[in-house]
Amino acid sequence: MYDTRDAIKMAKDLEIDLVEITPGADPPVCRIIDYSKFLYEKKRKEKEMKSKQQKNVMKEIRFTPNTDDHDFEFKTKHAEKFLAEGAKVKAYVQFRGRSIVFKDRGELLLLKFIERLVESGSVEALPKLEGNRMHIIINPKGAKKKA
Repeated sequence: MYDTRDAIKMAKDLEIDLVEITPGADPPVCRIIDYSKFLYEKKRKEKEMKSKQQKNVMKEIRFTPNTDDHDFEFKTKHAEKFLAEGAKVKAYVQFRGRSIVFKDRGELLLLKFIERLVESGSVEALPKLEGNRMHIIINPKGAKKKA
């Protein structure tokens, strides 16, 4: 434990900064360090922590109530690929104009979609109609990490 003046003098002699670490302590804790290097290290650690965080990716697949079988198969294969990569898949049926009358067709389409992806992912909830869209969200089961 040093006097404040002695600590400032020591920092000036070493040509380094005197940095207050915990001002609330009694007495306050200070450290003699190179402040710019300290900030650089702190920023680098934060960046490293951020890069290690898992990012939640949401991919969307759009259908209409009159989606053809070939289009359905094509989009299902894409959804399987997305789930294999570890991304969530949001599938929705877009109703336009008078097609809102065919809500049951859209629900059957989404249920068929769920049935096809039962090995790749798990469903959060049953199809839900919001406005002119009916949607579901599918979570990946065994997410493979990218190297």
